[in-house]
Amino acid sequence: MNNIFLGIVEDDPWIAKNLESFFESCEGLEVIVNTNSMEQFLDELPQQASINMALIDIGLPGMSGIEGIPKIQELREDIDIVILSAHEEKDKIFTALCKGAVAYLSKRSELQQIHDALRIVREGGSYMSPDIARKVVDHFVVKKPPQAEQLTPRQKEIVEGLVNGLSYKMIAQELNISVETVRDHIKKTYRKLQVNSKGELIRKRLDGEI
Repeated sequence: MNNIFLGIVEDDPWIAKNLESFFESCEGLEVIVNTNSMEQFLDELPQQASINMALIDIGLPGMSGIEGIPKIQELREDIDIVILSAHEEKDKIFTALCKGAVAYLSKRSELQQIHDALRIVREGGSYMSPDIARKVVDHFVVKKPPQAEQLTPRQKEIVEGLVNGLSYKMIAQELNISVETVRDHIKKTYRKLQVNSKGELIRKRLDGEI
């Protein structure tokens, strides 16, 4: 079994004690250091060669958990860094992951869930709490441009006609409407998309903005 020798950095004494008490009953997991500041953890780390994982908070007195990630890596590149934080803002999540954290857990997670995450990390994986993972997924999902939703089906048909090089008259004939109706739709489309020319309109369509 890949045993976990853990260093905890948590300034809330109740959370720190609760974590350590729970982990005492977990097979293959030993808490080596449990400290309330990143500075103290960094001081103790060189003397604790057995530590192979760090569970750290972000909002700490003095040096933050995020600031501490590269400091830990300078001392020990082999340590897996797991964030356990009440901060669930996207910028905090991405900054921590970019700096080298391999997992990000919400403090709303159950103790067993935290243990399971540590085990996954120790076995070579990565982990994010479901609510954290959703924020990450939402960030990368290609969402339908809101501008496209502003246009009516008829206006979208006219835009496609323009992209295909059709004149107003040809579009009118193809859609069985008057040229004036085509012009009216185009004026409304310009206003909705905040463009001033057919060229801008076509560019937005080709760029996938509408």
